[in-house]
Amino acid sequence: MCLETFDLSCLPVGSSGTILSIDACGLEKDRFLDLGFAPSVTVTTLFKSPAQNPTAYEIMGAVLALRSEDACKIIVQKDKNVV
Repeated sequence: MCLETFDLSCLPVGSSGTILSIDACGLEKDRFLDLGFAPSVTVTTLFKSPAQNPTAYEIMGAVLALRSEDACKIIVQKDKNVV
């Protein structure tokens, strides 16, 4: 069985995924965790800005925007339930 995993910046708009890991360390990783981007948490891509960067994500009931260079450090697995 092949799991579809990729970085958060590649999660299509309208799709949800489960965070598997954070590819950062130190204060940067702590900041992601403080914002709620932690392993096993579900995140949904809501929309991209007109310039395609940043992208808005819903996580734990909050809407947060991340630049693609930050989102690429968060590894997710796409949820199978959502098309």
